[in-house]
Amino acid sequence: MLVLTACVVGVVVVVVQVRLWPAGVAAHPPSLPKRTLWLLIEFQGGGHVNKAMYIRVSYDSKPDHLLHLMVKDWQLELPTLLISVHGGLQNFDLPPKLKQVFGKGLIKAAVTTGAWIFTGGVSTGVIRHVGDALKDHSSKSRGKVCAIGLAPWGIVENKEDLIGRDVTRPYQTMSNPLSKLSVLNSSHSHFILADNGTSGKYGAEVRLRRQLEKHIALQKINTRLGQGVPVVCLVLEGGPNIISIVLESLREEPPVPVVVCDGSGRASDIISFAHKHCGEDGLLGDGFKDQLLVTIQKTFNYSRSQAQQIFLMVMECMKKRLISKSMNQDCRT
Repeated sequence: MLVLTACVVGVVVVVVQVRLWPAGVAAHPPSLPKRTLWLLIEFQGGGHVNKAMYIRVSYDSKPDHLLHLMVKDWQLELPTLLISVHGGLQNFDLPPKLKQVFGKGLIKAAVTTGAWIFTGGVSTGVIRHVGDALKDHSSKSRGKVCAIGLAPWGIVENKEDLIGRDVTRPYQTMSNPLSKLSVLNSSHSHFILADNGTSGKYGAEVRLRRQLEKHIALQKINTRLGQGVPVVCLVLEGGPNIISIVLESLREEPPVPVVVCDGSGRASDIISFAHKHCGEDGLLGDGFKDQLLVTIQKTFNYSRSQAQQIFLMVMECMKKRLISKSMNQDCRT
């Protein structure tokens, strides 16, 4: 596990053997035809017109069929690296220097390696910071970064704009401040919108995203060496679920390297604290256990028993860490 204060590192109609919601269907019938439309979304109200391809799919779609469609119909080249970004969904601020180094490092990693960036797709929290980095890059360069947002259909604001059979669907990026829904981030190049029939709830995309990432990792980019696509988990801020995601990544075989951005807040800082004060055996030094437990309680407004569960997960992460390196001195404001 790598702990950083900032990270260095036309319309096609297809017939497939996978359950995909037709883009023009508003309801969710129990049985759907195996036919779907790829459409273009045209973002409105952002000062400049940006278009992205999108698809609305069933939450239980097969990852191999999805990847086939991405490569054959979106005409994307297989990545040489997959950067999976995770973090807080609620909006949060970053120290200016950390935001700058995070953005530049992410874009540099994507551009120089031909990586795909996976995010949650909506314009809130960590995804908003990724979107800012993508927007800054697009304003200075013609080279486009492949940023794919995987979001639950049920939480998308103005989703009515995306229902129809026109070639291009205008989409309003103005959000209702009283709404619990979120608009899509206009700096992304592609969207996969997972639908499980719920509204206003996250979760439809979680399993689909995890399976798609695992399937991409199995693709051979070097047939002679038998090398698959490397995946990196990048963490910025985040709630308790992010600690679960980090642990799941480290439990993979082989383990997925995790980059944690120290100084971004909440889950990232909790993991970073443990990383700083753990010995080579993955155990905390004297006095640091209680300090970490109190920090978890205060950060997430948890009871002592709830904090203890998170603490155990953090300590398992420490025992599974792959790389022990801190670059805090490079990025302090």
